[in-house]
Amino acid sequence: MDGHRHEVRERIRASLPAELARPTDHLGTEEHRALTTQRLRALAALGDHLDGFSADVGGREDIGAQTVDFEMLGHVDLSLTIKSGVQWGLFAGAIQALGTERHRRAHLPGALDGSLLGCFAMTETGHGSDVASLRTTATYDAHTEEFVIHSPDPQARKDYIGGAARDARAAVVFAQLRSLGEAHGVHAFLVPVRDEAGDPLPGVTLLDCGRKAGLNGVDNGRILFDSVRVPREALLDRYGSVATDGTYSSPMASRNARFFTTLGALVKGRVCIGGGALAATRTALAIAVGYAERRRQFPRAGGAGEEVLLLDYRTHQRRLLPALATTVALGFAQDELTEQLHEVQNPVLRGASADSEAQRRLEARAAGMKATATWHASATIQAAREACGGAGYLSENRLGQLKADTDVFTTFEGDNTVLLQLVAKGLLTAYRDSFEDLDTLGTARAATAQLVATLASRTQARQLVGRITEVAPGRDETAELLDREWQLRTLQWRERRVLETLATRMRRAKKAGADAFTISNDVQDHLVLAARAHVAREVAEAFDRAVRACQDPQARALLSRTLDLHVLADLEADRAWLLERGWITPARSKALVRAVNDLCAQLRPHASRLVAGFGIPDEWLQAAVLQD
Repeated sequence: MDGHRHEVRERIRASLPAELARPTDHLGTEEHRALTTQRLRALAALGDHLDGFSADVGGREDIGAQTVDFEMLGHVDLSLTIKSGVQWGLFAGAIQALGTERHRRAHLPGALDGSLLGCFAMTETGHGSDVASLRTTATYDAHTEEFVIHSPDPQARKDYIGGAARDARAAVVFAQLRSLGEAHGVHAFLVPVRDEAGDPLPGVTLLDCGRKAGLNGVDNGRILFDSVRVPREALLDRYGSVATDGTYSSPMASRNARFFTTLGALVKGRVCIGGGALAATRTALAIAVGYAERRRQFPRAGGAGEEVLLLDYRTHQRRLLPALATTVALGFAQDELTEQLHEVQNPVLRGASADSEAQRRLEARAAGMKATATWHASATIQAAREACGGAGYLSENRLGQLKADTDVFTTFEGDNTVLLQLVAKGLLTAYRDSFEDLDTLGTARAATAQLVATLASRTQARQLVGRITEVAPGRDETAELLDREWQLRTLQWRERRVLETLATRMRRAKKAGADAFTISNDVQDHLVLAARAHVAREVAEAFDRAVRACQDPQARALLSRTLDLHVLADLEADRAWLLERGWITPARSKALVRAVNDLCAQLRPHASRLVAGFGIPDEWLQAAVLQD
C-alpha cells in the first residue's frame, strides 16, 4: 500500500519525531504559531524538503518524493504540514517554477534553510477562484526601472495568506502587470514585506486573520500595498519579462497560454493537498478502527459471555469499512497521480520545456483527485469521530483537531465545486473533439449509435441481469455483483451516460438561443455529476491495476475484496440513479445492499490488517483510546 515511494515513506517514518503528533488544539494562538515555526526550522534541518528543488541550490530533483514528504507529514501535525507547504511548496516552489536562475541563486538558499520565511499572496478579498481577475497591480516605471505594487481598492487586499500575520519577510505576489500603457495579465513578483526586526516595510499593511476553526499554528494574514516599489528583477520572469525600457516579451504564444502555464506550474500544491487529506483520513480511521477493536458494549442475546466489540456490529462496520475501502482506493489513485506529476514536472525542474498536453491531463486529474480526497476526508473523519462516541470528542484523541484542521482543505488550493466543473468542461472538450475528428458520415453514425444505446440501455441491462442470475440457479445474486468486469463496465457506462446527456442538454440549449453563461449555469449540477463519475471510474481502475500488480496471493485476495466493497458501496449510494436509467433492476438494487453487508462481514476480521497497511507508526497516533 506504500506504492511507488516505499523507500521515501520509510525514511520519513524513521526521521519524524513522535512528539509532532501530540495534540496542539489546547494551545493559545501565539503559542501554537511559535511552536509551528520552531518545528518548521527543525524540519529544515532534516532536509526532506530538498527533494523537490533543483541541484543548483542543493536540491535532489525528485518532485514525487517531495509530494510524499508532504503527505506523510499530514499524519502528525497538519498546521506544520500547511506551514511547510506554504514555505517550500508555494513560496520557494513559485521561485523555483516561475523564476529564473538568478532568482533561484539569490533567494532559494534562504527559503530552503528557513532563514528567509515567505508567503504566497494570490487570493484577494474580491477574487479567489478567479485568478485572472485579481486587482492588485504591478506597474512598471521605466524611469526608475522599478515595479510599483499597489492595492487599488479594498477588493484587492490579499486575504487568508499563510505566514503573512507573523513570520513572512517576503511574499510572492500575484498582480496584473502593466508596462508602457499595456496590460499583460497576472504575473508573480517577489516583494519584501517585513524588515529584519519583523516590522512591516513602508507602504505594506499587514493584518492578522485571527483565530480560525483549525490550523491555528499557521499565521494567516492580509496584505495591502500602497505604491510599494520593487526592482525590475523582482518579476519572476520565466514566462514573461520586461526590459529596462519597459518592452514586454514572453516565450509563450498567447496571453492565455502564459496564464495557464503559470498556474499549471503550481499544480503540485493541489496534488499535495489531496495527499495530506488522505493522511489525515488514514489517521482518523486508524484511531476509530483501533477503538472499535477494543471497546465493548452490550452482551450478546441471552446475556452470556463477553460484551460485543463495536466492530462486530453491522452498523459500526457500515460506518467505517466502506470508508476504509475507499481510503485504500484513493491511496492507490493518489500514488498514480504522484508518479504522473513526477513524470510531467521533474523534467521541467531540470530545465526542459513542459509538455502541454501531458500538463493538461495532469491538471485535470489533480483537480478531480483533490476534490474527491478532501470531501472524503471531511466525511470520513466525521464518521470516525461519531464512531468513537464521547471519546472521539476529547482533544486527547485527536479526531476533533483532525476534523477542524482538514475542513478548509475542501476550499483552498481550489474550491472543490469549481474544480469539478473544470474537470467536466475538460471532458466536454474531449467529447466534442472526438466528434470533430469524424467526417459527416462518421458523425451521423456516432449520433445514431448514441441514440440506439440510450433507447436500448434499459432493455439490455435488464436482459443482462436476468441472464446472469439464470446461469447460476440457487446462487445468491449478490455473488454476481463481485464480477470485476461488470463493476468496471458499470462505472464506465455511468460516466459515459452522464457526459452524453450533459452534452445533449447543452446542445439543445444552444439551439434554443441561450447565451453561453445561461447554458453553463443551467447545467452546473450536471457538470459536477459528470466529474464525480469520471473520478470514480479513474479511482476504481487505479485500484484494479494495483490489485493485478500485487504479487502476494493473500494480499491480492484481501485487496480485491476491498476493491469490491469500494465499488459496490459507491453503486449502492447511487442505486436510485442506476434504477431510473435501467442499468439495474429492483432485484439487483436490493442485491447491492446485501452485497455491501456481506463484504463488511468478510472484511471485518481484516480491518486492523488494512489499517496496518497504512504504515502509520504507533507513536504517531498519540490517541489516548489506543493506549492499552
